[in-house]
Amino acid sequence: MTENKDNRYMKAAIDQAKIAEENGDVPIGAVIVYKNRIIAKAYNQREQLQDPTAHAEIIALTQAAAFLENWHLHDCTIYVTLEPCPMCAGALVLARIDRLVYGCDDPKTGAVKSLYNITTDDRLNHKIKVTPGILADDCSSLLQEFFTRRRKQNKNSSK
Repeated sequence: MTENKDNRYMKAAIDQAKIAEENGDVPIGAVIVYKNRIIAKAYNQREQLQDPTAHAEIIALTQAAAFLENWHLHDCTIYVTLEPCPMCAGALVLARIDRLVYGCDDPKTGAVKSLYNITTDDRLNHKIKVTPGILADDCSSLLQEFFTRRRKQNKNSSK
């Protein structure tokens, strides 16, 4: 049952990632669920806002905290298409979110499993339950296709 819910909410995060791509940003999306209801939807907006912190997870955390009127995001699950970076993983821990579900691993900056284990580090005051690999192929394809197109565009623009 949880797997079907996880797939459904990850599809919502993928929809957000597509909005990021439409706006010229890396296609990463996130949604936060509280009591089986999406309370936050976000996508990467670094290019759009010219803000290095405008990651999907950070924007979603801000929305969820406003919705709950509390920065403690107990009983919440975040679904994100790519393994969070150190900044986002740290913010998830600080927000006290209960669960993280992500699509594909990020071997270059992943801070949940690939490079670091911030979300489950015993030295921190909060641990997050992590479910990796939900719709990983779909999430990975979205990113791979985006970067393939970007490399072609950059190659063509340099001629």
